[in-house]
Amino acid sequence: MTPVHDLAVLQQALDQVAELLNGLDRAALSDRTPCEEWTVQDLVDHVVAAPENFARMLRREPIDWSASPSAGEHPTEIFRAHAADLLAAWHDVDDPAQPVSLDWQCAELAVHTWDLATALRLPTDGFDPEVAERGLAFMRANLTHDRRGPAFGPERQAPEEADSYQRIAAFAGRSVNLTPLP
Repeated sequence: MTPVHDLAVLQQALDQVAELLNGLDRAALSDRTPCEEWTVQDLVDHVVAAPENFARMLRREPIDWSASPSAGEHPTEIFRAHAADLLAAWHDVDDPAQPVSLDWQCAELAVHTWDLATALRLPTDGFDPEVAERGLAFMRANLTHDRRGPAFGPERQAPEEADSYQRIAAFAGRSVNLTPLP
């Protein structure tokens, strides 16, 4: 079992994404995101599937990473169901050598929280910094140059006054601009 505080941090990461999805304007779905190849819809589909994929990993079930399931008309509800499944899977973990790190999940969720908030022209300074800080520590320890692949560009310099979500985004290769988008 994972310590209670760790699960609380993961719960906070999941809640933040759910809040962004809940406020999503359907008119924004075709807008571009900081993920160069993705629209907001593509990012939403990816984010909604992430908790379920992590839950399957924890249960050591096969995952089809090439599948691109749609988040459908009600992405918040689907995401919350997947989030609940992920948290339940963590409660069932009794193997200390679990196949996926909770901090890896924080990294995934924090980077995409920044991506989605930025695409929606929302600030990230009000989000829980511990989620992004844990994710960034994990990425710094594990995301070497040769492991960046197509999902992560070379690390970029974050502005000195950047918040924790902007710092993890810059580490993930995103271009972080502190000037609000038009």
